[in-house]
Amino acid sequence: MQGPPPPVEKTPFSVIKEFDLVDEKKTAIREVAPKPKEIRLICKGCNDNENTTLAFFQDRGIKDRNALATIMGNIKQESMFVPNICEGGSRTSYHSCGRGYGLIQWTSANRYYGLGDFAKKYEGNPSSLHTQLRYLTNEVQWQRIENSMKTPGKSINRYMNYAYSWIGWGIHGARTHYAHEYANRLITVEV
Repeated sequence: MQGPPPPVEKTPFSVIKEFDLVDEKKTAIREVAPKPKEIRLICKGCNDNENTTLAFFQDRGIKDRNALATIMGNIKQESMFVPNICEGGSRTSYHSCGRGYGLIQWTSANRYYGLGDFAKKYEGNPSSLHTQLRYLTNEVQWQRIENSMKTPGKSINRYMNYAYSWIGWGIHGARTHYAHEYANRLITVEV
């Protein structure tokens, strides 16, 4: 003879009470399962623009630490995460710059003016972080590499090769160094 079956684990539910405002006597109670926790990376010691950018790319499905660190390292090299930066370092509006503007220093005419056209079409500000992130991921250069950036398990150097075709930098600078710094600063959390 066997003992009783093991207890069944119950998923904790939230109880939501609803009632009709017209007839307060009618009430209903329903149980709602909690939202499952998600694993995210946050950046220890990063500023608001860095954290917004990190969250934006994770929301697009990029989860690999090295891929995210590579994106962050490239943006830091190009603009220090200052969306209203013009080539050479001056802080100015999009319309006052001319070329070499923003998060990834859109320099070629089609990419620079593409930012302005995108902002106008979607009623955004070409000098804002949010509009630039949306534009960046709508560019064909990004779309060509996005799936590669979503593929986990690559080295920073491998992701950096993808990033070159996205940004097409003339000067490598410290972008790989920055990427390694970000990889060390990203912390895994449950949210």
